[in-house]
Amino acid sequence: MQPLDLYASIEEYLEFEDEVQTLYDAISNIAISKNPKTLIDIGCGQGEFCRLLASNGIKTLGVDLSAKQISIANSKNIDAKCIDIKNIKEKYDCATAVFDVVNYLPQDYIKSFLTHCYDLLNDGGYFIFDINSLYGFDEVAPGTLNIDGNDKFICIDANFNDTTLFTDITVFSKNGDCYTKESGTIKQYYYTIPELENILESIGFKVEDIIDIKLHEFSQADDKFIFICKKPQSI
Repeated sequence: MQPLDLYASIEEYLEFEDEVQTLYDAISNIAISKNPKTLIDIGCGQGEFCRLLASNGIKTLGVDLSAKQISIANSKNIDAKCIDIKNIKEKYDCATAVFDVVNYLPQDYIKSFLTHCYDLLNDGGYFIFDINSLYGFDEVAPGTLNIDGNDKFICIDANFNDTTLFTDITVFSKNGDCYTKESGTIKQYYYTIPELENILESIGFKVEDIIDIKLHEFSQADDKFIFICKKPQSI
């Protein structure tokens, strides 16, 4: 099983609902304020953010590279596709990438991804996404979490080294009297604000605002930043 699909299989056991909702509320309020008629949510996962936007009257499509996540989203009657954004021809008034999506992108792909996001937008459209702060990577994310469920035992071990967060996931799933083991490693990459600003502006985006946000009550500093970027009107 691919690491992101493995994560999808245990997402329901993770108790991050409050943090997720805080970020969803913040980004959805920004997106709604731009009055888009159409929106594409990149890295939509199981589609809950799409549902939130659609409930506000926005025609929303979710896309993700995890077939398992898309299958779950479709089972909830959420419009979602397993497709790479470089293969999408339609244009949208707004694009979002929520909860670490950009941090999953390695250095050699980040500019290509952001360029594809730019190409997805109508002139005057907005791209809104979040990234983890250094505090979020260095202080909040590292550590070990063990979850003993009725049918699964889950071990998550996260370590931040230089500019990369390595999250090792091991899952033991009960199968009759036996357990099957699956494991994988997810990598996330730290990007500074100036680094991303330079890339975004080189593509053609105007970075209108960067908002800091604290998701965890115990955090002593902001653990995320939200970027609000606009594709200028063509002259």
